Amino acid sequence: MINVETKLTYADYLKTSDELRYELLNGELVMAPAPLLYHQFILRKLLNAMSAYVDEHKLGELFCSPADVVLSDTDVVQPDILYVSRQRSHILKPESVQGAPDLVVEILSPSTAELDRTTKLELYARNGVTEYWIVDPEAKTIMVLVRGESRFEVCGIYGEGHTFQSPTLSGFSIAMEDVFEAYLKT
Repeated sequence: MINVETKLTYADYLKTSDELRYELLNGELVMAPAPLLYHQFILRKLLNAMSAYVDEHKLGELFCSPADVVLSDTDVVQPDILYVSRQRSHILKPESVQGAPDLVVEILSPSTAELDRTTKLELYARNGVTEYWIVDPEAKTIMVLVRGESRFEVCGIYGEGHTFQSPTLSGFSIAMEDVFEAYLKT
């Protein structure tokens, strides 16, 4: 049994069930329910476009959740999408990513939106993530944050009619309509 009165560590995290999706945030286990289908639709659209670009230009590796990213002994996250450049491929281990990815994407869900905008934003900034996208399915926007000296700064907010571009994946772009198009015909 895990004692939850003290901060949990990566070793404790490894003892959790593979059947449930957990993250370890500041030493506390947080369980996330399965995302909504629209979340998964957006994830697929972004992942397909990013994957084609990263592979074509041999830039590095791209993964989607669930994939463990060990930021510290008390912080293990599972971003919706993460990118690690070729130059930083040494942080890729068979069981997890051991360190901050170059780029992290979180698609907001009703159950995780507050964590993504606060706790995870602070964790990603503190641990050296270079670029963070917060994708809001309800507002149909993508906020791009880039790491400054010690925190993230808003680089741009993209919405309807925009073509989204990434500073980290130089040259990558996607029309916002392609990300947020209707996925279910009624």
